[in-house]
Amino acid sequence: MSKISILGAGAVGTSCAQWALIKNLAKEIVLIDIIPDLAKGKALDLVQSAPLFGYSGKIWGTEDFSAIKDSNVIIITAGKPRQPGISREELLNINKEIVKSCSEKIKNFAPNSIVIVVSNPLDAMVYVAYKITEFPKNRVIGMAGVLDSTRYRYFIAEAVGISPKDIQALVIGTHGDHMIPLVRFANAAGIPISELLPQEKIEEIVKRTKFAGGEIVSYLKTGSAFITPGLSVMEMVESIINDEKRLFTCSVYLEGEYGIRGVFLGVPVILGKNGVEKIIEIKLLPEEEASLKRCAEFCKNLISLLNL
Repeated sequence: MSKISILGAGAVGTSCAQWALIKNLAKEIVLIDIIPDLAKGKALDLVQSAPLFGYSGKIWGTEDFSAIKDSNVIIITAGKPRQPGISREELLNINKEIVKSCSEKIKNFAPNSIVIVVSNPLDAMVYVAYKITEFPKNRVIGMAGVLDSTRYRYFIAEAVGISPKDIQALVIGTHGDHMIPLVRFANAAGIPISELLPQEKIEEIVKRTKFAGGEIVSYLKTGSAFITPGLSVMEMVESIINDEKRLFTCSVYLEGEYGIRGVFLGVPVILGKNGVEKIIEIKLLPEEEASLKRCAEFCKNLISLLNL
């Protein structure tokens, strides 16, 4: 019997719970938030939709972190969201303390769980969770590449004028302005996008992908994206719980892969019942490799500010 716990009952956390219900991924879904009654109210609203979706499990909310006991997967969405004019990096010190606190609770109450971090700045926050929980690296994962690659795929589909289902593409590197949408691997049903779109349009799509989160923030004014981030998390959770061995770009701890050590970066991985079951090393062009190394240096600089 699967159990999913979500730390943070804000927009992204609630979206995660809703998609988990829709996908019927667990018999028990727990929402936790430090704001009194917030998680209880969100959970009650969600579970009342169960007759419409045909969900027969349990969804409940609490402020008590001991409720995460026996969770298969725990998702950390807690933290201050991005707002207009605030970069992911500016959230570093605020969200570091929040993620640290969550990670301490996970270590104490759910030592066998797999942890997925969503809080920003993502690659630094998943590093915090890894260091504080002291879990093996296969059980601490950052959600970013799934979301960034999904946005990239949609923008390509929109430009080509075909169904997004027929687009395959991936984004590696950091979750932020330094991310690397790989153009040469992007295709429409096997046809390289360079055969379908002019170079100027491809460059425009790459740029829009890099700043896609900020574009949504600029429209929302007081919040950030939550619907697609929530579904992106649940695609990962589904592969883990059902041992599907799907290949996603996730932020994982590198120990020599791609010639990089000591940081979390988005690279292709296989997700299964053990979390990260394999890191896929693709052969990068010199300019792509240089970009990934710059991402690593950027992450190392952030880590140096964490004082863990």
